[in-house]
Amino acid sequence: MQNKIDDLSVQLGQLLVQHEGMLATAESCTGGLLAGAVTAIAGSSAWFDRGWITYSNDAKRKELNVSAAALKEFGAVSEEVAREMAQGALAQAPRAKLALSTTGIAGPGGGTATKPVGLVYVAVAGLGAPVVRRFLWQ
Repeated sequence: MQNKIDDLSVQLGQLLVQHEGMLATAESCTGGLLAGAVTAIAGSSAWFDRGWITYSNDAKRKELNVSAAALKEFGAVSEEVAREMAQGALAQAPRAKLALSTTGIAGPGGGTATKPVGLVYVAVAGLGAPVVRRFLWQ
């Protein structure tokens, strides 16, 4: 799995360099692993601007301007919050042309019937309308 993550990070970096873009990240359940994966790539300072680890709802609100309404209505682990996290990172990082966000339930506890352990939302902002994907890893 690590080789695939490394390969994807290299490919992302190459695309960002080609398009003179910078990346920002906003992470919750991954706790900095996304930023760590991209900054482990030699030369990533040419295309990685900054990242946030916003584990708490308070941090999501204060650092990324995630709305209290979205957190209350949908919960931190939701498509809506993932989208707002990516959009907030893009807004807070003026040099970034692309932002990635993650929010989910890493476990081993904390899951529910509707939001089980392994549920993760990943969002991308900056390439037109934000795109969010739902994953369920077990």
